[in-house]
Amino acid sequence: MGNEAGRRHPVVDVVMGVDIGTSSSKGVLVDFEGKIHATAVCVHDVSRPAPGQVEMDAGVWWDEFKQISRELTATDNVSVVGVGVSGMGPCVLVADQQARPLRPAILYGVDSRAVNQIQYLTSELGEQSIVDRCGSGLSTQSVGPKLAWISDHEPDVASRTRMLFMPSSWLAYQLTGEYILDHHSASQCTPMYDTGRHDWHAPFAGRLIQSLNLPRLVWPGDIVGHVNTEVSGLTGIPAGTPVIGGTIDAWSEALSVDAQNPGDLMLMYGTTMFLINTLQARKTSSLMWGTVGAMPGTYNLAGGMATSGAITGWLRKILGSPDFSTLLSEAEGSGPGANGLLMLPYFAGERTPIADPDARGLIAGLTLDHTRGDLYRATLEATAFGVRHNVEALENLGGEVQRTIAVGGGTQGGLWTQIVSDVTGLDQEMPAVTIGASFGAAYLAANALKPVSIRQWNPIVSVIKPREETAARYRALYGLYREIYEATASITHGLVRLRTA
Repeated sequence: MGNEAGRRHPVVDVVMGVDIGTSSSKGVLVDFEGKIHATAVCVHDVSRPAPGQVEMDAGVWWDEFKQISRELTATDNVSVVGVGVSGMGPCVLVADQQARPLRPAILYGVDSRAVNQIQYLTSELGEQSIVDRCGSGLSTQSVGPKLAWISDHEPDVASRTRMLFMPSSWLAYQLTGEYILDHHSASQCTPMYDTGRHDWHAPFAGRLIQSLNLPRLVWPGDIVGHVNTEVSGLTGIPAGTPVIGGTIDAWSEALSVDAQNPGDLMLMYGTTMFLINTLQARKTSSLMWGTVGAMPGTYNLAGGMATSGAITGWLRKILGSPDFSTLLSEAEGSGPGANGLLMLPYFAGERTPIADPDARGLIAGLTLDHTRGDLYRATLEATAFGVRHNVEALENLGGEVQRTIAVGGGTQGGLWTQIVSDVTGLDQEMPAVTIGASFGAAYLAANALKPVSIRQWNPIVSVIKPREETAARYRALYGLYREIYEATASITHGLVRLRTA
């Protein structure tokens, strides 16, 4: 017995990071040296109750958190001393005075239901006034129009609304009972938050749902409360464990790879493609999203495509679900230009920089000779052209791209990242750890307890460089990509009207 006890490993202090994503929830345990001790995943689906509407039941968020937490806390020889949270966003989860959800959460810019509300709020409040105060214009990404949609279409829900949550703040509330929202997430609640004053703007916020009590503002890395005894029993996390406020997943992912310094650009390869450029000073834009950064004293210009990995998943499904590795190999063989195919990736409308919820996907150049490898290659190239469009918009607005870091599940395999470098001309640094937002949430939790270095946690291990031999071909294709949208927008808009008539 004594010999057995002597062979036991010492208990290691770890922090837990959990992220609620569009297609899955992920958790990780990390010690203060950055070593990963355990991971856990729960897969889920979103709901699409009508064209342009994307929702999710918040009960799934908490159920999956509990499942992940119980799995992680069962890990031997570790002690959880802090909890970090993050989640997709900006989302709109409205709740009553007892924090009971009144309807499923309306998701971020992939939900485009509030087009009419965007139009009349912009007219009423003034487009330039909104941009100047809030950093961005109203778009499908904005929280405000979705609250207005609830008020217009579900007045009974609106009348009972007292609280507003996003996935990260919902988890923080469940764990601690504290009603908070981090400054970055608030800065995507356009037109409710003043990015210059770092505070709610009551005149604009009150225009949406008057009964709503706005949450207390914190920074993502602030400790907002501690796990109580009841929650400890449900999750396995020790009572009294500190919990940070957390933030939106893309910003947590940027933190996970140290993409938070002026001149840094993070490219997040996921269900959607996200871009975050960190700035030294505040900038505003009606095309991109001017936001407060995840760390105090930082600002961002950001953008997001409505689909990227979602298209590869759709294509794989309709092709009979071949392995991704098989499709990647066949796409590699297709070669630059996909044998004459060109795709618009606007399968769920588009967010930045065209802000067109009625844009639609298009595949041009199809012949009877094309293969599934050509189609898959065209999909990867389409998202790369979308990235270039966004990067050009960022730079035209005064953004500075000095260093690019690639993150997310889409970085696996290498072909997608290589195509993006070839199309954009950007070097892309690849970090050792690509778990993503849950790792960033764990870092924030650890750093709240004692200073840790994310560069030591997650060093750069390789760099993807553009290939000169593809540059001319991709320049020509990019020009056609930009022309196709302008040439076909009126047709796709007409198709949308016919479908919804």
